[in-house]
Amino acid sequence: MPSDDDLALADDVSGQLIRLLRLMDRRQAQYLAEHPDAVERATYFLLVHLVKGGPQRAGALAEAVHSDPSTISRQVGHLVRLGLVERMADPGDGRATLLTATDEGRRVFGENRRMRIERFAEMLSDWSVEERRTFAELLGRFTTAFENTQRS
Repeated sequence: MPSDDDLALADDVSGQLIRLLRLMDRRQAQYLAEHPDAVERATYFLLVHLVKGGPQRAGALAEAVHSDPSTISRQVGHLVRLGLVERMADPGDGRATLLTATDEGRRVFGENRRMRIERFAEMLSDWSVEERRTFAELLGRFTTAFENTQRS
């Protein structure tokens, strides 16, 4: 059973995470309002999986992102209309279709990744290298713990 101090610290951490998520949601909404052709975060996440993981069937993609196949179908359709993803015949099974990032999809991914990395580097620029490493390590550890509790 967690102590009162443990619960108070957990309350502080969760409060800061909620604050961060709200700020991120606000920033995303502002970005979408300013860029009518922008892709929502969940849809963009599919592009990330296809760029990093290579061509995949829609079912495998849905499983990888823990989403419903009908949702994936709608989001992939949007990415296809934007020219970021294309459907192609599966060379191993001509009856099946693979989803793959287009050259434009890979370019958009690379550009977004570069801008994100630069933005985070700027935000952390007054942190020492050791603080940044510690933060990255602890954030990764927390994310893994969070992910593991979601599976239970």
